[in-house]
Amino acid sequence: MAGNSYGTLFKVTTFGESHGEALGGIIDGCPAGIALDLEAIQAEMQRRKPGQSSIVTQRKEEDEVRFLSGIFEGKTTGTPIGFMIPNTNQKSDDYSHIKDSYRPSHADYVYEKKYGVRDYRGGGRSSARETASRVVAGAVAKQVLPDIRIHAFVSSVGEIFIDKPYQDLDFSLIESNPVRCPDLAAAEKMEKYIKEIKKQGDTVGGTVTCVISNVPIGLGEPVFDKLHAELGKAMLSINAVKGFEYGSGFCGAKMKGSEHNDQYNEDGTTRSNLSGGIQGGISNGMDIYFRVAFKPVATLIQKQEVLTNAGQIIEQQGKGRHDPCVVPRAVPIVEAMAAMVLADFYLLNKTQK
Repeated sequence: MAGNSYGTLFKVTTFGESHGEALGGIIDGCPAGIALDLEAIQAEMQRRKPGQSSIVTQRKEEDEVRFLSGIFEGKTTGTPIGFMIPNTNQKSDDYSHIKDSYRPSHADYVYEKKYGVRDYRGGGRSSARETASRVVAGAVAKQVLPDIRIHAFVSSVGEIFIDKPYQDLDFSLIESNPVRCPDLAAAEKMEKYIKEIKKQGDTVGGTVTCVISNVPIGLGEPVFDKLHAELGKAMLSINAVKGFEYGSGFCGAKMKGSEHNDQYNEDGTTRSNLSGGIQGGISNGMDIYFRVAFKPVATLIQKQEVLTNAGQIIEQQGKGRHDPCVVPRAVPIVEAMAAMVLADFYLLNKTQK
C-alpha cells in the first residue's frame, strides 16, 4: 500500500491499524544531537488520546510511546527514530456487525474495492487512530524547530463560532476546557451542544484554526512545493478533513485588490496580514494562520441504511465507541502535521544557504 510516508528531508512513515497489536512509525532525517524532551512528546499524546473527557470516544488507551531506535542518552543520533504505540483496549466484536456491510461516508467500500480485502475492525488503516503516530512525529518535529510556536484551537462547532480575531485570544486558555477553545464563552456553548448531539446518537463537525508564529522568512519552495500547498496537503490528509484555507481564504475572493494588499512597513513587516504569512509560496516572517474544516463523524449510534456486499440496502445501527465531534482531539493532530511540514522546509532551507 503506497501513501504511508510524508516529507522529503524530515520523512515520516507510519504503520498499524485501529485494532491491531500496535501503531507506530519511523522518522528518518531528524538531525543528530537534539536533546529530546520525551515528557513533552508524551504530553502531546495525552492531548490526542481517547477517553480524556465526556465529549470524546470512551475507548481507554494510555497511548504510551516506546522509542526503539535513533536516540542515545537522550539525544538523537541522526539515524532513523523508530517508535511504537501499543493498542491495549480493542473491542473488535463491536465491529462484527459490519463485516459484510459498508457504512455510509466511511472508507469501507472503497478500501474493499481497491484492495479486495479490508480490516473492518474500527476501519483498520483508514481509522483516525492512525493519527497517533503523526502526533509522535509532530512532537519530535516541534523540537527540531527553534523558536517557532504552533497553536491550534477549536474555532467552531456546528453553527457556534468564535467571533474574535485570533490576535485577541489568549492561547493559554486552549487546554483549560475539553473543547480546546480559547474563547471560554464559546467553549461552554460548544461543549453543551456536543453533549446534546451525543445524546441523540448523532455527530457534528467543526473547524480548527492554527496560528504559527516566529517563522523565519524563506520557508517554502517556488512553483509546485509552495508552503501553503504543502500545509494544505498535510491538513487534507487528516481523517475527516473537508476543507483548508489560509490567510484571507475564501473571503479574499470577495475583496478588491486595494483592500486585500498587505502594505509594507520599512522593516519588511506588513501592516495587515491577509496573505497569511505566505507570499509566492514562501514564508514572509508574519504569522501563518489557517483554518481546517472537519466533517461530522460518519458513525452514528442510530439506525441508518447501509449497503451489503451482496448488493442489498439494509438498516443497521452503529455500535462501539466513537467521537460525537472530532475537532477537540484533532487540535494536536493539526499542530503535528504543521510541525512536520515546517521541519521539512526548515531543514531544506538550511541546505540552500
